[in-house]
Amino acid sequence: MMSVLKTILIVLLVYYGLKLLIRFATPYILRYISKKAGQQFEQFFGNPARPDAHQQKEGQVTIDNIPSQNKSSGKKVGEYVDFEEVE
Repeated sequence: MMSVLKTILIVLLVYYGLKLLIRFATPYILRYISKKAGQQFEQFFGNPARPDAHQQKEGQVTIDNIPSQNKSSGKKVGEYVDFEEVE
């Protein structure tokens, strides 16, 4: 009988101890998670794609990739078919 009461007391102490620990640790855990999310956001959106992007003046345009001009626009794409509406 005494071992059953001792087991119940240990279970209750562990339960309330974990509950109290979680209550006090939650703000620190949330602060850590929000700090990490902010760092990832800053890394993804805040950093420029090129390291020399900050050295450009406002309004200056640079072209990184010039497309090739060897496309022929006179190429026949398909055959035109005339149709009549049937009632």
